[in-house]
Formats: sequence, C-alpha cells, structure tokens
Amino acid sequence: MRRISSGGPYEAKIGYCRAVVAGGFVHVAGTVGQGLSVTEQCKSALDIIGQALTQAGVSFADVVRVTYYLPDRADFEPCWPLLAATFGANPPAATMIECGLIDPKYRIEIEVTALAKV
Repeated sequence: MRRISSGGPYEAKIGYCRAVVAGGFVHVAGTVGQGLSVTEQCKSALDIIGQALTQAGVSFADVVRVTYYLPDRADFEPCWPLLAATFGANPPAATMIECGLIDPKYRIEIEVTALAKV
C-alpha cells in the first residue's frame, strides 16, 4: 500500500491523505477546488485529482469510477463539458449525489477510483 499526500493542512487535522494505492486501485479522496463558480471549482478539483493520479503513475484514462457531490444538482450540468473533456474516450462509471459539503462555499466535490498500473 502507498499513500499520496497533497501536503494540505487538513490531511493531518482530519486524518486522511489525497490518495491511496492499494488492492490494484488508486483511491483518490473527495476533492474540492478553488474559485467562485461551480465550473472554476470543478476545473480546480480535476487539476488536483490529476496531480494525485500522476503521482500514482496513472491518468484520467485509468479512472473506472467517479462520484460527484453537489449541494445543488442544478450546478452539475454546467460541469458536463469539463468532465467530458477530462475523461474523453475513457468515461468511467459515474454517480452524482446531491448533498451538503463541508463548507457552504464549495459547490462540487469529486472522488475517483482508478485502476493501478502493475
């Protein structure tokens, strides 16, 4: 098992890491991004996730599962073009859940699981 840290302050405070490579998979923690609009936050979250995937030796093409968490499901559709561009010809199984997030300023959180390279 290998743990990948982003170095963010909340990892130690809460007790988690950005990603864990285990059991043939890369499990990336729920990730929020910065910005005011949902699309800015979505792009930022995808950038952070992409960095974790790269550190694990994989890419978005290896993602097999993605879960989107949004406080307002109406915010999901504006993100679709970013998500389609990110996953391209390799779309993962996906779920969108409408729920509260850790801070009201966040409009989307994204969690992925990728197949690890052996």
